[in-house]
Amino acid sequence: MSVPVVRTDFDALTLLHRGKVRDMYGVPGHDDKLLMVATDRISAYDVVMADPIPDKGKILTRLSLFWFDLLGDIVPNHLISAEVDQYPEVCRPYREQLEGRSMLVRRTKVMPYECIVRGYLSGSFWQAYQQDTNVCGFRLPAGLRESDKFEKTLFTPSTKAELGEHDENISMSRMRELLGEELAAEMA
Repeated sequence: MSVPVVRTDFDALTLLHRGKVRDMYGVPGHDDKLLMVATDRISAYDVVMADPIPDKGKILTRLSLFWFDLLGDIVPNHLISAEVDQYPEVCRPYREQLEGRSMLVRRTKVMPYECIVRGYLSGSFWQAYQQDTNVCGFRLPAGLRESDKFEKTLFTPSTKAELGEHDENISMSRMRELLGEELAAEMA
């Protein structure tokens, strides 16, 4: 079994952000690019767990690449390459640590929101429903059970919190207030 990667450190690269699961690096001489590295850290309910899962970061990267490839003609994305040989020269000495768990991406403006489409009453949405049947701007009937299927899918945005903070479910109207009508509609 491989040793789990909990923390990455690359002397020649600039650590910009250490998230709950991914580490983000600036690439010297390539200000328009970022290197995203998926670690084996586990995050659930906005908490990074103590015990990592070996190769989880590689699996997350494969899943991301699958969806970027499948949907690339429909939804543009930031992926440049996941092949270390195609990364800038400064990244290549770290091949062993990067292979299979990293992506070179275009630097974009991060929108600190998560766009969630829900078909079932579960997770944080279930927790919120237990407190109040009005969740994210949706008035739900009383008496629903965990994992009940919705009649139609619901778009429920949330804020994307920094490490140590909690994501917050918000309504579409709140998202419009924060982002403006046009950008909120584009994200939805």
